[in-house]
Amino acid sequence: MTGDAACRGIRDHDTEGSIGLIASESHDPYARPPLSKGLWTGKEESSVFRGTPDLGVELHTGRRVVALDLAARTATDDTGETHSYEKVLLATGGTPRRLPSGGDDEVIYYRTLDDYRRLRNMARDGLRAAVIGGGFIGSEVAAALTMNGCDVTIVFPDAGIGARLFPESLASFVNDYYREKGVTVLAGELVEKVASKSVTTKDGATIEADVIVAGLGIVPATDLAEAVGLEVDDGIFVDELGRAGGRDDVFAAGDVARFPVPALGGTRRVEHEDHANTHGRVVGGNMAGADQPYDHLPFFYSDLFELGYEAVGDVDSRLDTVTEWAEPNRKGVVAYVDGDGKARGFLLWDVWGKVDSARELITSGAVVGSAELRALLD
Repeated sequence: MTGDAACRGIRDHDTEGSIGLIASESHDPYARPPLSKGLWTGKEESSVFRGTPDLGVELHTGRRVVALDLAARTATDDTGETHSYEKVLLATGGTPRRLPSGGDDEVIYYRTLDDYRRLRNMARDGLRAAVIGGGFIGSEVAAALTMNGCDVTIVFPDAGIGARLFPESLASFVNDYYREKGVTVLAGELVEKVASKSVTTKDGATIEADVIVAGLGIVPATDLAEAVGLEVDDGIFVDELGRAGGRDDVFAAGDVARFPVPALGGTRRVEHEDHANTHGRVVGGNMAGADQPYDHLPFFYSDLFELGYEAVGDVDSRLDTVTEWAEPNRKGVVAYVDGDGKARGFLLWDVWGKVDSARELITSGAVVGSAELRALLD
């Protein structure tokens, strides 16, 4: 998604320049969110493709860049072909975190269109599925498989589904909600061993499964950046224009980029669709000379059976919270605040169309209480 968005950003300012996009996947650029959302509820697979070839982009799919030469301004791929450039963008994303045991034959480390196709072809009534991970991907995949007739067990080390985002009481509610939907929820369980048809936890529980899916987050793919001496720490450091290493010809964007966030202070690395699209497009424009600082505060969203939410800013269950419910655990707003009561992030639980208003409360440094949260509910 970031690569496609960058191409669009370039074309916003340069309709004639040549653009080459090199991607390790064999497919044209596509949207990832439907892989755990819409494609499981009837959306056509063809709808995920973004039409990148229509931008006049030379696509090199099924290839991986193995070496950059910043002095010569060349990139060499794994076929041995060398590509020259004037500006280069690293939109390398990340690779799925893996379990101590369990290779690709035993576990689907869910991230790509091919992973979706593999799992979709297996899904059927009564299929026993073990989903490892209670975060963003694990919770969505568990819901998707359950809605398609599978017998799902979800296992994770935290106390609740989404526990790193949601307040404790809400995470506990989501556990119970999933159980009501027929999911076996094993909270507080650490996976110790994976075999071809079973998962064993540290406490000795064994889950028999026809398919095992892991959603454990990603590790940013910074190998190329490290090899050429760019500054890296859980992502590639970039400035407000997306430039890396203090250079005018090297950029990074999307999942792999660690970027400054003036509204919250410091830097962040964000792995969600809105950031991929907005950062990619802004940085692509800057490659073509737009000189536009990226000051967008990205949001994200999720669908969990009939539950759904949008969120923006620092949504972290370790922060203090202020909560206002129209209906407890069903419709409400959670504000994540600092020690002075100023908004750092918002969880809009079954509250829609209020991301911009929530974002404004964060960027303005507003102290928030019940009145501000009720305004978001109206």
